[in-house]
Amino acid sequence: MHGELKPRTALTLRGLGREYGVSMTPAREAVRRLAAEGALTLSNTGRVTTADLTNERIEELAALRALLEPELASRALPRAHIALIDRLQLINSSIAQAIDSQDSVGYISRNLEFHRTLYLRAQAPAILAMTETVWLQLGPTMGALYGRLRRTEPPRNHRLIIAALRAGDEPGLRLAVRTDVTQGLKLLTN
Repeated sequence: MHGELKPRTALTLRGLGREYGVSMTPAREAVRRLAAEGALTLSNTGRVTTADLTNERIEELAALRALLEPELASRALPRAHIALIDRLQLINSSIAQAIDSQDSVGYISRNLEFHRTLYLRAQAPAILAMTETVWLQLGPTMGALYGRLRRTEPPRNHRLIIAALRAGDEPGLRLAVRTDVTQGLKLLTN
């Protein structure tokens, strides 16, 4: 989910078990579950790889993000309080630190933390679960995207999200979230 693995990375059950300190049975079960959620590809021969998303698949997942995430943000707005806004600003500062140190995994992780922190306030667990499944499928692709973005500062749309929360501006919040979650993915399909 955080882009630690690149698209088409081959994995083995033994390697996964060794890395996470588990036996083959839990590693196999995790691979099956991740394959069912679209995060891994499991071939007929048992070969396991991270997904390699086509332009069409990236566009589909971006469309899902554009539908789900503005809805979550909108539902969170009535429950947004100053402590949440302060927390989002703090996370955004940590995104800046990840950018300064050119830490792509840290950047992706903190970016998802920013969104998840806001979306938890929506109190919509089914929509959040669907959103996290989309994030899971996009993880390796997000790792590839980070290199293309050449970020020098936190996403501008995060500041717009925070400003819209402060102002109680639902249309502005929806627009800022939709733009934030789709803008970068468009670079991958060009």
